[in-house]
Amino acid sequence: MLTIGFALPPGFQIMGLAAASAFELANASAKDSLYGIRLLSEQGGPVPNSFGMSIETRPMARQKLDTLIVSGRLRPEPSSPGLIKQVQKAAESTRRIASVCTGAFILGEAGLLDGRRVTTHWVHARNLQKQFPNAHVEDDRIFIIDGNVWTSAGMSAGIDLALGMIEKDFGIELARVVAQKMVVYHRRAGGQSQHSALLEMDATSDRIQGALAYARRNLRAPLSVEELAEAAHLSPRQFSRAFRAETGQSPAKAVEHLRVEAARVMIEQSRHTLEEVANETGFADPERMRRAFLRTFGQPPQVMRRNARLAAG
Repeated sequence: MLTIGFALPPGFQIMGLAAASAFELANASAKDSLYGIRLLSEQGGPVPNSFGMSIETRPMARQKLDTLIVSGRLRPEPSSPGLIKQVQKAAESTRRIASVCTGAFILGEAGLLDGRRVTTHWVHARNLQKQFPNAHVEDDRIFIIDGNVWTSAGMSAGIDLALGMIEKDFGIELARVVAQKMVVYHRRAGGQSQHSALLEMDATSDRIQGALAYARRNLRAPLSVEELAEAAHLSPRQFSRAFRAETGQSPAKAVEHLRVEAARVMIEQSRHTLEEVANETGFADPERMRRAFLRTFGQPPQVMRRNARLAAG
């Protein structure tokens, strides 16, 4: 059994413990005790979270762990010398050490980020880089693995980080089953962007949101204005006017953003050829996809695939 410790600083954010559910469901799915969970703190005993409730913990110094995951606070704050010392000791004795969101600042205080590629919530990324200049902070990644140090973005990204650990430990099939049971829309790999095209469009009405969801489910279809308008239950003219008013862009540009986002994930995470990716995401041919990538990222798909493989080691 692999013992996963969650280090909880005072004021830890509740969502940081959501990752524990992934390990729980790994046990249930495998019908075996693959993981054990320990909730830890500097002294042990009750620790208040960001919502004012307390949770009972064990002293970190007394635990033998496979993995330590350091939870973050709503805002980065200096940690006690005792907590930093215990995190440093854990880094020496565990197989891997990780952070969720602003927990990366605690790893930084412990000197564990120097020379490493790391991430945190995009809101705090610039501050992390400023505070720990020897780290290489990437502000647009779900999670990053550099050696035995794992860092994740915002709190929900801790779930992706946990699923990544399950995949490393017991294979991709178990990770997929756990993701399905958690009703995670898509098991995001570490290289994926923290930002979502749907979130950035920020449609407010149910009809436009529904049309965008339809488009995302049917990227291989032509997705003409008429087709999207029908999904929104509007006339093409009403739809185009409402769409631009809510998203600030044309339906055609929005569809291209959704296709580019889906294609980037396939290129970075699969072995599909570029022609297969173009077909699956509705670009029809690799040249159209290449031009869209250059407009969006300033790089062709081949370069992004090569960079993803280099980052994966």
